[in-house]
Amino acid sequence: MKLPQVKLKLSIPMTSSNGNNSDRDDQERTSRLDRIEAIIESNSRARIAMMEQRATDRLEHEERMRFLEENQRQIIQTQRGIANLLSSLDEDRPTIRAKINGDREQS
Repeated sequence: MKLPQVKLKLSIPMTSSNGNNSDRDDQERTSRLDRIEAIIESNSRARIAMMEQRATDRLEHEERMRFLEENQRQIIQTQRGIANLLSSLDEDRPTIRAKINGDREQS
């Protein structure tokens, strides 16, 4: 996700509290403005990075969910296969199911 880059131009009145313009005051104002602009740019980069991380996390979550759903389908198929096997064995040898059910009841 690409966000438009924001450029702010901050300005502070160029007269000092005593009404005089001085090079030192100008340098301090410029320095403050530079720091503020650097903080704003840093915050913008951090926000973009957080949004990109959130998008990545969402994609990873969706991938994990698909993996879990596929595993769940495989487990269900295996359970059905075991149930079918037991049913067919019970038809051929009725004692197998009775023995399995008996073992469960004793546990």
